[in-house]
Amino acid sequence: MLQFLNNFDRFVHRSLELVCSLFLALMVGFTIYTVLMRYVFENPPVWGDLLTVLSNIWLMFIALSLTARDNEHIALNLIYEKLPDRLALYIRQFWKLLIILVGIILIIYGIELVEGMRGKYWEMWHFEFTSQGIEFKENYMPKKYAVTILPLAGFLTAFGAAICFLKKV
Repeated sequence: MLQFLNNFDRFVHRSLELVCSLFLALMVGFTIYTVLMRYVFENPPVWGDLLTVLSNIWLMFIALSLTARDNEHIALNLIYEKLPDRLALYIRQFWKLLIILVGIILIIYGIELVEGMRGKYWEMWHFEFTSQGIEFKENYMPKKYAVTILPLAGFLTAFGAAICFLKKV
């Protein structure tokens, strides 16, 4: 069972690293395109800055789940080295439980925020999945699409911290 959990965690970890790389590339690409269009062609896209910010937000929240999974969050390693091994393990496990709690809070309040989020980004048209396939919608992108990262990041963070807790890393 632990071997399956390790393999699954490794797959999720690599997938999240790939997604973070994609969002970083998108953020840089949107920025370069917007700056080039603004200063060279004097015709900046209205959506450039928004997509750069959204890519940054999604990148940071997914990176949060990676730090919980890698046990690279804010830790007091200097203090842990001075403490007896057993006590240091208990404190680390306590911190992992707190990170799981933060993940659960992100899930609960993130879902509440997504459900209650009103409004649309005027500068973004969007695509929608329907029974006919992917359709281009000429109305504006709902703001709740941008904040769906909160419950997703909460789940990934809690899951990653729970796996670290079980591994006792």
